[in-house]
Amino acid sequence: MYTGDRAKMKKNILIVDDEDTIRQLISLILRAEGYNVYEACHGLDALDKMTGEKIDMVITDLRMPQMDGIMLTRELRSRPYSVSIPVVMLTTGFDGYNKNEADSAGVNDRIRKPQIYQQLVETVRRYSI
Repeated sequence: MYTGDRAKMKKNILIVDDEDTIRQLISLILRAEGYNVYEACHGLDALDKMTGEKIDMVITDLRMPQMDGIMLTRELRSRPYSVSIPVVMLTTGFDGYNKNEADSAGVNDRIRKPQIYQQLVETVRRYSI
């Protein structure tokens, strides 16, 4: 478990994924690293939860019902309170179209789902939140 300064700051991360097990796994990993974690099951749910909490980072799935990760990122980038929040996208893989769409929407980074643990911790730490 990480016990450095970042863990003491208790930064808030919002996990957005329609799969309960993925959300729970990511939440468990990040809580063990000392972060406060909030969960949402799709993009609209995420936007609703962001109105009540100060979120420092969003980790979102690409493919979800109601509002996918790309649409969520575009919406976050259009709002003054979330324009600079790092957005990391989770997916089982990007084809060229989805990668370009994610980049143009303003996604900061990507994590492939089979590599979640190590890559997740490294990616969150890289943004020094």
